[in-house]
Amino acid sequence: MPEIRFFVSPVGRDDWPGTAEQPFASPKAAQKAVRAATATMTGDVIVSFSAGVHRLDEPLVFTDTQGDSGSNGFRVIYQAADYGTADQAEVELSGGREITGWTTGDDGVWTAPIGDLAPRQLTVDGKPVARAARTDGLPGNVTKTATGYVTDSAEPQSWPDPSGLEFVYPGVYPWSEARLAVASISGDASSTTITMAQPAFDHAKSLYDAKWYGAGGDGAWDGLAAPSTLENNVAFLTGPGTFAVSRTDTGDHVLHYRPRPGEEIGETSVVAPVLETLISARGVHDLVLRGFSFTDATWSGPARTGGYLHYHGNARYERGDFQKIDLGADVGYVHVPAEPVQLPANVSLTSVSRVSLEGNHFTRLGAGGLLIEDATDVRILANVFDEISGSGIAVHTSTRATVEDNLVHHIGTEYRGSPAVLVVESGETVVAHNEIRDVPHNGIVVTGGERAKGTQVISNLVERSMGKLMDGGGIYLSAPQGSSFTGGALVRGNVIRDVLTSYNFGLYTDYGAAWITVLGNIVHRADAPIVLQVGPPMENVAFVGNFWDALPDGYDTPPETVTVAGNTVLPKESFDEAVRADPAGADILARAGRRGLER
Repeated sequence: MPEIRFFVSPVGRDDWPGTAEQPFASPKAAQKAVRAATATMTGDVIVSFSAGVHRLDEPLVFTDTQGDSGSNGFRVIYQAADYGTADQAEVELSGGREITGWTTGDDGVWTAPIGDLAPRQLTVDGKPVARAARTDGLPGNVTKTATGYVTDSAEPQSWPDPSGLEFVYPGVYPWSEARLAVASISGDASSTTITMAQPAFDHAKSLYDAKWYGAGGDGAWDGLAAPSTLENNVAFLTGPGTFAVSRTDTGDHVLHYRPRPGEEIGETSVVAPVLETLISARGVHDLVLRGFSFTDATWSGPARTGGYLHYHGNARYERGDFQKIDLGADVGYVHVPAEPVQLPANVSLTSVSRVSLEGNHFTRLGAGGLLIEDATDVRILANVFDEISGSGIAVHTSTRATVEDNLVHHIGTEYRGSPAVLVVESGETVVAHNEIRDVPHNGIVVTGGERAKGTQVISNLVERSMGKLMDGGGIYLSAPQGSSFTGGALVRGNVIRDVLTSYNFGLYTDYGAAWITVLGNIVHRADAPIVLQVGPPMENVAFVGNFWDALPDGYDTPPETVTVAGNTVLPKESFDEAVRADPAGADILARAGRRGLER
């Protein structure tokens, strides 16, 4: 059947017909042409983008009611020109704006007016640069108060524009990191009073109210006692490649940037993210996006709410009450949000079916990378996710999602509790042959619920997880996964290496995990390969035929319905050689990770 082809180029014009010789200039113009063609499709409709940066003035929104879906058994395909060939075009869909009007001060710092923008990320010559930060906390002797902090140092009074300051609390719970805004700073020669933004600070005190009774401990715990890192102030612009935003005058913000060696005004490109959504789709079907780089998008949630009150995974507190979770008289208690809110993503697909994202690059993004929600038959194949503030891939309440052959690394750069891959209450989801490395907390997270059944986590390679926060693992599952072993979750053939922070588990079945088969995996260099005693207790979990370098605690006395059998402990020092010498171990290693790559 004949295809219909349209073309988009940065040097095109929207009043042209969209042919190869006279391409459209914008994705919006191409979308309008596609919508006119989908009702009578006799072949695929393909939109090819030529190389270059395509800046989006507004999100590209796909809806079924507007004719964005394929029809008559055919697909609508948006792709980089020559996709899948050696000549594939490098195509960037950017939500950013290039910053101009720079001047240089006596201290070498560049400044430029940016109106009402307040970017949390910045791209310079195609690479992200760091937000200015002080990494040794508040100066002086610090005391927490009902409204903030008091210190006997007068130094904070010299920091300009304190309303732009953000305090960071890694380990506010061992698995959480909070961010809270400063409202004001005042004081005299002998002390400084720091007042935090409300109601976020009061909410944080309620959320992070906890007791931990260790061996002989008194339960004292205050994750908000003092921030570890302070971000976004001109006073912290001490290193090259750092930036800060001053907001002294409403609607007349100023961007400050200390350049790296060799960068010159007029020759160096500086891009600030503007859009919070690059791509969104609702209700569409038979749609393909492939070969794009999705770049330079932001998220203003922390500014709107006065902070980021993280709890676990992508969940945070934003509204409602707090629920106390009693962990037992000898353990302690924590609080959780009664109405947790999930981190959004800069590319999101809702209630879609038969949609594919293939060979894309999600990078320099200020929320999560990709969110799939209430969807069916979605394929996420051979994409790369990096330099993302939140999670890489999140699949919520969906059915038959496939996440295969993706590379996810250096995500969670701001929201460090974010998983690389998150599956929430989704049925028959396959997470297979992905490579995950250098992430701040969990690699793969699967949470159960009424809709969870038949999830398969197969032949993934997870290296250097848990780089910043504690109490997690390379692969983490919680709650029941269906109602039987036949319909439960299967975790098979994964390789987990180097789980970095203390108190971690390579394969972590937590919080009432049930109906999970953990079969033929490899765990090397974790605190412990698995955990057998959790609260609420796990039930109906089988650990069979795995290879690891330590015997888990309680291995000989597991919970009543938990099976541990046929697992092999190999010596830590010669683990790699020993596991390769075992035919089953060698087979697991050969299959793990992305396929079709030379190693």
